[in-house]
Amino acid sequence: MSLSRREFVKLCSAGVAGLGISQIYHPGILHAMTEGAKKAPVIWVQGQGCTGCSVSLLNAVHPRIKEILLDVISLEYHPTVMASEGEMALAHMYEIAEKFKGNFFLLVEGSIPTAKEGRYCIVGETLDAKGHHHEVSMMELIRDLAPKSLATVGIGTCSAYGGIPAAAGNVTGAKSLRDFFADEKIDKLLVNVPGCPPHPDWMVGTLVAAWSHVLNPKEHPLPDLDDDGRPMLFFGDNVHETCPYLDQYDNSEFAETFTKPGCKAELGCKGPSTYADCAKRRWNNGINWCVENAVCIGCVEPDFPDGKSPFYVAE
Repeated sequence: MSLSRREFVKLCSAGVAGLGISQIYHPGILHAMTEGAKKAPVIWVQGQGCTGCSVSLLNAVHPRIKEILLDVISLEYHPTVMASEGEMALAHMYEIAEKFKGNFFLLVEGSIPTAKEGRYCIVGETLDAKGHHHEVSMMELIRDLAPKSLATVGIGTCSAYGGIPAAAGNVTGAKSLRDFFADEKIDKLLVNVPGCPPHPDWMVGTLVAAWSHVLNPKEHPLPDLDDDGRPMLFFGDNVHETCPYLDQYDNSEFAETFTKPGCKAELGCKGPSTYADCAKRRWNNGINWCVENAVCIGCVEPDFPDGKSPFYVAE
């Protein structure tokens, strides 16, 4: 079974029966990805972050994380969920990077601290030729793995744009992948999937789209990226323009507090300057999304958090 780009986008945006919400996956996508196809090799590494992106991925619904791990990707390394640890785990990661050189996805969660030669984030230890322990920094890891990857994906805003670790006042020299790539002159495809954390659909859907292209580039062109490296499939909509409270905004019906009805623009909502499909996709299996009980804080944007602060406006 092969899907054209138009069919792919159509299936991605199709509402799941009975839920009435937009989801990234449709059974046809899984079928197309798994029928006689190899699974995408994935190495997932973590730098300066809170592991919230990994937690979000584990809450995937369509498909569930079990289907993702067993049918879609071959997750070869992940510090949080793997059973192995220490030197054995790192050795396996490096072996996979060599075995699938130029044909694996490197997923990076968290920013990269560069101050003090990267010693603010040590991700493991290896043994050198003399049997001496060598501490591996996040900076060293990305410098080694990214050039060997098929593509690198910045998972979460910390990785994509620096995020909270790179906010004003940090002392670690935290950098985003794109800044680190520029500094190190790493010439590899870089895709950003920001969010604090990203929606599970954004992460899995980006991998599916990329791996579909690898398996059949004629049928599956790479999704368009915006100027900030984000897939337009997920980050092409303005939150404000797709917000269900847009009519209240147009009629100047503003909420005075979070417990009162109306548009929350005057409480600090950053929807007008934020691009993501949160309002249509929704979160937690389509149950809710940020603006229903708070405000959009613009977490998918490159200027988060400094450019979006304060998140709320005092009454």
